[in-house]
Amino acid sequence: MAQDKIVIKGAREHNLKNIDIELPRDQLVVLTGVSGSGKSSLAFDTLYAEGQRRYVESLSSYARQFLGQLEKPKVDFIGGLSPAIAIEQKSASKNPRSTVGTVTEIYDYLRVLFARVGVPHCHKCGKAIGSQTAEQMVNRVLELPKGTRFMLLAPMVAARKGEYKDIFDDARSQGFSRARVDGEIRDLQDEIKLNKKVKHTIDIVVDRLVVPTEDDETFRSRLNDSVETALRTANGTIIIAIPEFAQQTEKSKSKKAKAKAVATEVNEEELLPEEESRISGMNAAGDIVMSEDYACVDCGISFLELNPQMFSFNAPQGACPECAGLGTRLEVDAELLVPNPNLSLHDGAVTYWGELRKKVGSWGYRALQAISAHYQFDLDTPWKDLSPRVREILMQGSGSEKVKHVWSEGQSKGEYYRRWEGLGAEIMRRFQQTGVENMREHYQQWMSDQPCHACHGAKLRPESLAVTVGGENVQQICAKTVAQGYAWACGLTGSDAHWVSRDGLDTTVLPLLAAAPTPTKLDGRQLEIAGEVLKEIRERLGFLLNVGLHYLTLDRSAPSLSGGEAQRIRLASQIGAGLMGVMYILDEPSIGLHQRDNRKLIDTLTKLRDLGNTVIVVEHDEDTMKAADWLVDFGPGAGVNGGKVVAEGRPEYISSNGSLTGSYLSGRLKIEVPATRRPAHGHITLRGATHNNLNNLDITIPLGTLVAVTGVSGSGKSSLITETLYPALANLLNRAQLRVGKYDTLEGLEQLDKVIDIDQQPIGRTPRSNPATYVKLFDQIREVFANTPDAKLRGYEPGRFSFNVKGGRCEACQGNGEQKIEMHFLADVWVRCDECKGKRYNRETLQVRYKGKTISDVLDMDVHTALEFFENHPKLKRVLQTLHDVGLDYIKLGQSATTLSGGEAQRVKLAKELARVATGRTIYILDEPTTGLHFADVQNLLRVIQRLVKAGNTVLVIEHSLDVIKTADWIIDLGPEGGTGGGYIIAQGTPEEVALHPTSHTAVFLRDLLNLD
Repeated sequence: MAQDKIVIKGAREHNLKNIDIELPRDQLVVLTGVSGSGKSSLAFDTLYAEGQRRYVESLSSYARQFLGQLEKPKVDFIGGLSPAIAIEQKSASKNPRSTVGTVTEIYDYLRVLFARVGVPHCHKCGKAIGSQTAEQMVNRVLELPKGTRFMLLAPMVAARKGEYKDIFDDARSQGFSRARVDGEIRDLQDEIKLNKKVKHTIDIVVDRLVVPTEDDETFRSRLNDSVETALRTANGTIIIAIPEFAQQTEKSKSKKAKAKAVATEVNEEELLPEEESRISGMNAAGDIVMSEDYACVDCGISFLELNPQMFSFNAPQGACPECAGLGTRLEVDAELLVPNPNLSLHDGAVTYWGELRKKVGSWGYRALQAISAHYQFDLDTPWKDLSPRVREILMQGSGSEKVKHVWSEGQSKGEYYRRWEGLGAEIMRRFQQTGVENMREHYQQWMSDQPCHACHGAKLRPESLAVTVGGENVQQICAKTVAQGYAWACGLTGSDAHWVSRDGLDTTVLPLLAAAPTPTKLDGRQLEIAGEVLKEIRERLGFLLNVGLHYLTLDRSAPSLSGGEAQRIRLASQIGAGLMGVMYILDEPSIGLHQRDNRKLIDTLTKLRDLGNTVIVVEHDEDTMKAADWLVDFGPGAGVNGGKVVAEGRPEYISSNGSLTGSYLSGRLKIEVPATRRPAHGHITLRGATHNNLNNLDITIPLGTLVAVTGVSGSGKSSLITETLYPALANLLNRAQLRVGKYDTLEGLEQLDKVIDIDQQPIGRTPRSNPATYVKLFDQIREVFANTPDAKLRGYEPGRFSFNVKGGRCEACQGNGEQKIEMHFLADVWVRCDECKGKRYNRETLQVRYKGKTISDVLDMDVHTALEFFENHPKLKRVLQTLHDVGLDYIKLGQSATTLSGGEAQRVKLAKELARVATGRTIYILDEPTTGLHFADVQNLLRVIQRLVKAGNTVLVIEHSLDVIKTADWIIDLGPEGGTGGGYIIAQGTPEEVALHPTSHTAVFLRDLLNLD
């Protein structure tokens, strides 16, 4: 058998039709085809699964006992298989401690860098500190100008109250004759009386010397002995005091005072003594302080020697003690308490209290009346019009100030005074005191993660944050974008352009690097220590630049990354690993990428291939297909109609082939541009959006149209739409309680009834969740089975056919059909239940049949089959038809929600909305709905979206697909770059208008598509 191919025979996993195929090794292979055609079944469920199984079998029997037996994929033979690594579209981590820096290991190298060449400072006074040996101290003294007179002092007391007779007595007993007390030299033979109520500074004079004009071994020996004596006396710290400099400083101050009295324009630098420029590290009193320990003599604080653990927010040595290194604390959130500031307290502005006018007479209402009378505000005043002081008192309390409360009961009346606790403190107190989980969840709805008040979100101790490299601490470095971080790493060593060429980066990143500030360059010794570490940091940042992630910050939380971003980070990490002979399998790495950055991604894939690896990519992106060495087209349809290889070969061969993909690649089939653009039927306007990187944006959304929001990755699309516009609309229209990005006003709401966000979050997180339950189809199916003669005879109600309650379900797996197996040091896995064989139900329930099928058989049907099976049930058929319309013919009704991709989950949600009765006054928001879609699937999706718009609704899509963008009625293009370089509206208008914009990155690609050149 040839070793240059991966040979697969008889692959039958899922819907694969016993296919035989040979894939070239060490090449870029792209698998494409309509959704559900079998691409992932071959790539992940066959090739990757078999690679993992063989790896586990190669382990020792001891290791295998923890892993169990992995099931062999349904395939007759696979030859030429390499070790497999799958890079899927899953969140990099669910751990809130994980960041871009930790996932890529860049932060690990930063910790080493700061531990080795970091400059520690006192976190109280900001003074640089360091540790020195006695020999280094001696050499430091010998560097003073020849002839300099100095005293060697042992510091004993620094600005502390007391008489300190014991210190003077002890110094006399050791043979010392002088001490510097509060800056004055005193003879220890004299009785020294100090005011114990005044702060004093005491230094013992160990020796008085003059720096010789020539090398003098006798002087060096005496100096060394004196230094060691001073170190023993003062526990590791000495002071080199130069009285002459102190006198000159006093004279200089006198000169400055006189000069200022004569002329205010005197340059103070001209009045500084000459010695100040020659002697570094000296303070204003003419002292040079040196220590064997990391310590601040002025503040009396000692520090540990720098080590990497000090910069880890996952270790007690480095983590902020207040938030345990999380950077956030769960606090009451005013925005969640008052989602609609236009309401008054009477009308329910504070959701915790509700509508107060309905609670007249309650204790809480009387308390608020007392507060309003005391601070003179009206309960009918809108929250936004209350003074900041009043809002603060309502939330934070009255402090020590007591408020008068009046009470009456029957003929009795009285008054009392008490402090107002404050709404925030009350909710937090109740949250902490309750032991009931439901009540904790109740209070938690008004709470969110807020930056820690101690570290302000930096996660580290103040001592760790006081260490700098290039003038910045580790948190400031992590707050930089990848591009800025790369520029910083380059700036420590040399020019940007030099490293860009050496690291193999595209020169298009130079403008991004040029805009970054330049750090203080490391000296020769520091570079010698840090050179290798900086190289690793720079290379890893370079890999992230190459996959278009220049806009991410290193402290970005890993759970907040999109699937595409997380996948590209892992891809960059794999390039950094430099492995050879590996089979990489990727799932649509182009998702979330603007066309401008697509070329960088393709270059990264080819680089991975050129290292000597086989790169197999499941992809629908046209540019990636055309860059492939080998293209495999699956089809011809989805589900039972797919599972075959309809064409394979070089991309140019596929283009000339009659397959569906080939027809789109060649242009024989294409998504047409609409002849006209719809006019707006009204507008909503969001003003003053400043969330994240948004630069005080004003946007107007035309209603009754399809609106596309475009821009390069990180330009602010999600910040504007999903984090500001959507929650603002949801809070005002749907009475939601969502956290909203900052904005000023939102106008035109009277034209809308509701807003619906159709995102790509999973429809469920356990095997119990499935499409049938999500779209409310399963309720109707259970009714059908409960109405069968056999079910009626047995007395079965619809609940009998639920796998969520006891009765009809299999109790061994509790209706999951699968059982969770803990894998110890690997992720938990779900395996088929041995009792019910994955059918979810017990034997008695499975004896009830409808048209020859059990309830388990129905759940195992795909949408296409179920549509025919339930053709005589109008309600069922209507819901199934919507699933068909959004291109989900191939998914099974009972398919576990955990197996659905983000794009599939989004289309299930879209189908659920289509099944509802539309009002025509709804705004739908979709974030990249073309995720995972073939050209033909995009065509179907656009038909569904156009149906919604024709019904009078507004559809707002965040999208990179040019096929969607060109069919939009209106485009809002953000940019010009990502991160701090974005947040502006670059262009807006019809596609034809935006395409003519001179600086828009989107316009460049639209012009070609619309033939406007």
